Amino acid sequence: MLNPNLTRRRIIVIAAAAAGSAFLTGGRTAQAGDAVRWHGSALGAQVSIEIYHPDRAEAERLVDRCVLDVRRLEQQFSLYRADSAISTLNRTGILVSPDADMVVLLKASLRFAGMTGGAFDPTVQPLWQLHADHFASDSPDIEGPSPQKLAEALAKVGHRGLLVNEDRVALVKHGAAITLNGIAQGYATDRVVERLRKAGLSTTLVNMGEIRAIGTRPGGAPWRVGLADPDRPGALNETIDLVDRAVSTSAGAGFRFDAEGRFTHLFDPATGRSPSRYRTVSVIAPTATEADALSTAFSLLPSSGIADIVATRPGVQARVTDAAGSLIVYGA
Repeated sequence: MLNPNLTRRRIIVIAAAAAGSAFLTGGRTAQAGDAVRWHGSALGAQVSIEIYHPDRAEAERLVDRCVLDVRRLEQQFSLYRADSAISTLNRTGILVSPDADMVVLLKASLRFAGMTGGAFDPTVQPLWQLHADHFASDSPDIEGPSPQKLAEALAKVGHRGLLVNEDRVALVKHGAAITLNGIAQGYATDRVVERLRKAGLSTTLVNMGEIRAIGTRPGGAPWRVGLADPDRPGALNETIDLVDRAVSTSAGAGFRFDAEGRFTHLFDPATGRSPSRYRTVSVIAPTATEADALSTAFSLLPSSGIADIVATRPGVQARVTDAAGSLIVYGA
């Protein structure tokens, strides 16, 4: 059986003061000393929070509030919980009086679908389920699901069949289902950032499955974030600087259904197949939500499509490692 905890596609590691751990560090008044830490899993990712703060009690309260925020979002967006809102939508085809965060994120998903010509599509869950069932069988065909079954799954896919407003969310096609795994981690990261900004923190690095920096490190240096090489465990492709921006990385190697990697978690909504254009796609953007969604979409697009979209998005940069291992940078 496939382990649902292995479905995360993120291959970002932190190369900063905590030597590869995911952490949050405190604001302008931060002092050396014991940190308040939380480690756990959320939305299919291993996450952690670490805050340095001169007032330990206040730091603990902030961590608790951030964890509650993430758990509340998980109740909305997690496919791994049968009682989540997204699981209910996929099971029944409708959500009545949906949570405000669900509405905001689904509307954002549809905006990114339009922006990317459908490359980002939250309705690809039937393709995931088809491949999960196929490769979990006793003797799966190494060529993947049959053309007939692939066509049946593709008939359920299409972002225009997802209707969203403040009163209800509906899936028009029978058997349709959505996944927010290509955007929800970024959204959760941004919500935690909002919480910490309101608390006055201005020197912070947040990792809730995606990474977003608030300001610089104490002392004014940029945050240093390493982007892992999916084909060499423990190795980095490169290390980048972050100041008031977010980064997300997508790679087919993040999860493979088959040993050869011909079938991955990245699905082209037009064909139902897994692309093999690039080894990794990293996107730096003003928010983690945008970085998350675009890194997913860019994995499916030709270089000209990536360049065209980056040219229209202020503060966005794409760093693409092609199949030959060459780095191509789009945007400033």
